[in-house]
Amino acid sequence: MTDFSTKQLPAERDVVAPDGSDVRVLLELKGGGMAHFELAPGETSVAVAHRTIEEIWYFVSGQGEMWRKQADREEVVRVEPGVAITIPSGTQFQFRSQGEESLSVIGVTMPPWPGEGEAYEVDGKWTPTVRSG
Repeated sequence: MTDFSTKQLPAERDVVAPDGSDVRVLLELKGGGMAHFELAPGETSVAVAHRTIEEIWYFVSGQGEMWRKQADREEVVRVEPGVAITIPSGTQFQFRSQGEESLSVIGVTMPPWPGEGEAYEVDGKWTPTVRSG
């Protein structure tokens, strides 16, 4: 049996994601992990895709846009608190923060993040303003 866990959102980032956002690692179980992602006001992420994992993101603060592309399907959606999106394996994506406050997201990764090499850079919709981690 896996022990249950409790964790407070860390004040400082744990790592910079491959897309350039700040990551605060929350919790993980065998089937998935959860993290808090944050992109400062006015910043645009690096466009990436994942090799094996899928993610569900829930936006908790800020405003911005999310670009996603799968083969011939491509869209840009407005994101703000209360919006949830999916990022299936292989989906190219990029996001940007617009407005006065950081764009913050709670993300669930399934299965848990496997480590370096999972994400790879792709040509995105916008010019990134941050560097990949």
